[in-house]
Amino acid sequence: MAAVDTTTGRPGAPAAGGDTPARGPRRAAGTPAGRLRLALSKHWYAWTLVAPVAIVIAVIVGYPLVQGIYLSTTNANDQNSEKQIGQFLHIPATYKSVGLGNYTDILFGANTTFWARLGWTVSWTVACVGISFLIGLALAIMLNRQVRFRALYRTLLILPWAVPAFVSTFSWRFIMNHDRGFLNHALQALGLPAVDWLNDPSIAQISVIIVNIWLSFPFVMVAVLGGLQSIPAELYEAAEMDGATPWQKFWYITLPALRPVSSTVILLSTIWTFNMFPVIFLLTNGGPGDSTQLLVTYAYNKAFTGMRQFGESSAWGVIILLILVVFAVFYRRSLRKQGEVW
Repeated sequence: MAAVDTTTGRPGAPAAGGDTPARGPRRAAGTPAGRLRLALSKHWYAWTLVAPVAIVIAVIVGYPLVQGIYLSTTNANDQNSEKQIGQFLHIPATYKSVGLGNYTDILFGANTTFWARLGWTVSWTVACVGISFLIGLALAIMLNRQVRFRALYRTLLILPWAVPAFVSTFSWRFIMNHDRGFLNHALQALGLPAVDWLNDPSIAQISVIIVNIWLSFPFVMVAVLGGLQSIPAELYEAAEMDGATPWQKFWYITLPALRPVSSTVILLSTIWTFNMFPVIFLLTNGGPGDSTQLLVTYAYNKAFTGMRQFGESSAWGVIILLILVVFAVFYRRSLRKQGEVW
């Protein structure tokens, strides 16, 4: 309690032993170091449980990432990299640093193919994610109703996602075969000409999009179906009592309620599709020519085919990572402006 000056009647300095709290510890707790110490002291058990996972992730993900960034600033290739031949012959690495030379060559070099590959990769991603989301949303709405054999339909529709991607891709490669494929046999049975699904550049691009959509829509369907089942039925009942049409209920109740689920699904689908390696590599191997070559498959070819360019391939990988990070940041900011914080 503060002391009172008997001559003026005004409060004076705090009395010794008073209950005014000290400001030093509170200020210390407001600093980043203080907040970290407070979090460690309060949640030390949780930090202990998380530490092994964090260490494993740092070793498995962090070390290759740092190594890749370092290699992207060098001229490392198959000839100047470290080699171990037999048990006794060891050839040390002789590659040198080139700074940002790999990045400037990729982005602004005279023979760069980056912008063409980026355009196709973005087109592929937008088409696959957009159509997969619409198909998954439509199927989820249908399966959310009380229909006969609903469990069987759910099981059948989730199979493309359950089957390993390389098995599905090889199956589609056989189905789209020009001479022995099921699709061309079906077209010829209907009196239509056969289609060169995998060897015509324009048709090959459509083919890989179809296959990736077939692999992707079950994930969207399952996620959206879970979101639909969490919407309270009372909202639809109240809207029906107010005379709302089915379209109005879908537009003003279903879509806003699905926004948290759909935003996460779109983000994950975009990242997976942007880096979708198996479909392109196993179905067309980037061909015919480079018509279906994505950024990630092009980076793979630089590192593992012909004269293997490890430094340039690492630079391609870093650029892909930066593109996805920038997209995720802007996408998250857009969601926060709409009130969706995750």
